[in-house]
Amino acid sequence: MITINRRELILGTSVIGLNTLLPPRSWAGGIDDIPRSDYGFATTAEEVAANIDLTGKTVFISGCNSGLGYESMRVMADRGAHVIGAARNMEKAVTSCESIEGKTTPVVCELTDFDSVVACSERVKSLDEPIDILMNNAGIMALPKLEQVYGLEKQFVVNHLGHFLLTNLLLSRVEAASEGRIVVMSSIGYRNAPKKEGIQFDNLSGEKSYSPFVAYGQTKLANALFAFELARRYEGTSVAANAVHPGFVATELGRHMRGGKPRDPDEPLRKGFKTTDQGASTQVYVAIEPALKGVSGYYFEDCNPVEPTGPHMHDTELAAKLWQVSEELTADYLS
Repeated sequence: MITINRRELILGTSVIGLNTLLPPRSWAGGIDDIPRSDYGFATTAEEVAANIDLTGKTVFISGCNSGLGYESMRVMADRGAHVIGAARNMEKAVTSCESIEGKTTPVVCELTDFDSVVACSERVKSLDEPIDILMNNAGIMALPKLEQVYGLEKQFVVNHLGHFLLTNLLLSRVEAASEGRIVVMSSIGYRNAPKKEGIQFDNLSGEKSYSPFVAYGQTKLANALFAFELARRYEGTSVAANAVHPGFVATELGRHMRGGKPRDPDEPLRKGFKTTDQGASTQVYVAIEPALKGVSGYYFEDCNPVEPTGPHMHDTELAAKLWQVSEELTADYLS
């Protein structure tokens, strides 16, 4: 029997959320030297992008068909970007892309199927365009029962490993951009990751023990460490990697907490929750704000850098080990 305590429930409800990741230079100087904006909790993605021309930019977004991914795609395409929108199947991708104004290209990326991830990367590379913004947006949360893919816990595969593979396969296209930005979505749920280890490398299957929000928290910590390690590896280059916390947003990510029922759009938001357009603001801000050129390896919340907390978020050895293990788990697909 799976039990979920109230604290886990509260921490787990961040839609795609918080990431805690410290860059090498942040260890000493913190966030004081990072540009701050006048935006805040209620700022929308539309407001963030209002005065920015993205003509000539190419954006890749996973999970383009709903929630924060759809709103991010809509806003950036409206500002002139060519947005490559990825969804689990072509019907979802096409429907989403055709429903907005601007230049879009629908692609399929089923993160539970590494062959699909590889095929997606090949399709994107065939467009022969530099990727100015790579936004790892898709995710799942708190599966009620243990589900496995490739013998691994499903949330770990979808939220981290699929995006790890996809990003590595597309890095050459990000490197080709004059200023390539990688935006990694995580969650305040990282606080629910295993307290002792952070990442339970001996239990990535979930078979030794499984708790919906602990497993989710582990993937959100993995997202953070992945972005951290990306920032370290690309320090001093034109490629930047940052993580964002969109806030608590009532999207489909939380459907398992509603018994699989979609949220009623007329239902009032609970106190502290953001609307979807507000929730998408930070990831769009980190992706396109000119003042953030060269800023890499930080965590943003409400369109501003915030110092993260938690011992595992500062663990460079854990980040390096996660990268190594992730490479080993996807080795057959990385070449």
